[in-house]
Amino acid sequence: MDTRPLHRNPTLNPMELEEIATKISALDKWRAIFSSQGLKIRNPASQINQDHHKADEECEERAETSSSKKHGTSPGSILYSIPRELIIASDLGGQPISIEMAMALRKILFGNTFQTFNYEWKKSFFKFREAFSELAFAIEAEKGGTRAIQLVVQANIIKYLLFTKNKNDCTSIKSLSELSQKQQERALAASIADILWTAGEMKRATICLITSDSYFTESPDYKTDHFTERLQLFEFVEKDPLEKFLGAHIHCFKDEGSHGVILFLYSLLFSRTISRIQQDLDHTTSQLLHFCLGNYTVRQAVLNLMLTGRASPHVFNGDQALDDHNLEQKYHGVHARSDVGYLHWSREEMEQDRLPQVGSMLKTPKYPIWLCNINGTYSVLFGTNVSLLCDWRMEHMFDLYFYSGQYSQKQTAHLTVDTHSHPWEESYKTDEGDHEKKYPSLEMIIRTKWEGAAINWHGTTPFF
Repeated sequence: MDTRPLHRNPTLNPMELEEIATKISALDKWRAIFSSQGLKIRNPASQINQDHHKADEECEERAETSSSKKHGTSPGSILYSIPRELIIASDLGGQPISIEMAMALRKILFGNTFQTFNYEWKKSFFKFREAFSELAFAIEAEKGGTRAIQLVVQANIIKYLLFTKNKNDCTSIKSLSELSQKQQERALAASIADILWTAGEMKRATICLITSDSYFTESPDYKTDHFTERLQLFEFVEKDPLEKFLGAHIHCFKDEGSHGVILFLYSLLFSRTISRIQQDLDHTTSQLLHFCLGNYTVRQAVLNLMLTGRASPHVFNGDQALDDHNLEQKYHGVHARSDVGYLHWSREEMEQDRLPQVGSMLKTPKYPIWLCNINGTYSVLFGTNVSLLCDWRMEHMFDLYFYSGQYSQKQTAHLTVDTHSHPWEESYKTDEGDHEKKYPSLEMIIRTKWEGAAINWHGTTPFF
């Protein structure tokens, strides 16, 4: 290539030089635009390597176009990419993921190595509501497969803010609205750290983050997804450094384009380790995700792993034998009280007499906070008095608060539960018809814990 200064080339006249300068300026302009979107100009070989993902990308493009119409942005704008600031440096010191580790992840999640997360999962992250607002403590969790994960993290954020941060016996609900953005980030980091540390049996935890480098390519046994192959794993054997590291990289979980929910799920599985998860499961569950109605939803084992540190597939206490003739094959349930509890109510399951019997380990957690599964939709119910579940005198009449996770909810619902007077019971026993339509599902799930309780909504129209 001729490296001599252009003015020495006798074949170039001033007009040609001006045209070249214009082209270089245009190239710099487009390079800046691509850089601002966190993209790179790909070479032809890189493009060829990605041709086999064309169908998936077209599907995501259609979703992006639909989203752009919904949010009033132009179809040509890039709504889904990993911004450069969410990619960590490859020399930060983590362990690059291997293809064997990635295949083990796929198998425990999907049951094979070829299925990948859909667009909804890829775009999901932990997004707080507005700081210093009525719901400053709250994570947005609209309907979808990631909602359950987001709301278990939400329950742990509430635990941190009300109980473990200040160690108070009773904290005002008002304190949850007095959060700055930095305090929101600190609460998210502390909550994720607590979940991962519990999954690692209080001995270790692993954080997964995305780097700029890819550590392996597609093979006949593995389909790439362009982010799992770029993971680095950071292992911690002390909780304080874990929480500090999360605090320094919390944008990798809470910012748009971060794959935040998937990174959290990967970190959870590696913190527990794949081999321990396989031991936690039983014959009823071989993979952690379930494909239903076009989307992936998490099985109970994932929720129990987040709540208790063990990927038990069932919600009753302890292990139960299938029958008296086969004592070795057992259903695996919950073995210890968790910090955050779990309640379940379903009209359909109730009518079919197959409502799961949630054991006392989950119904009576250490803190008055519950993940609620109401007719297949997840939400959070909580109280502010830490003594509620350890002093029977506190359970005569007490306040609970409810957050659905949906953006349409503008303030925390306030309920007062009265376990002594039961005016609703007589009408429930004598009225004919569909009791689920007469009594809100939220009231019914509370009564799975406090049977016969009367519930005052304080003027709010029951909405769940």
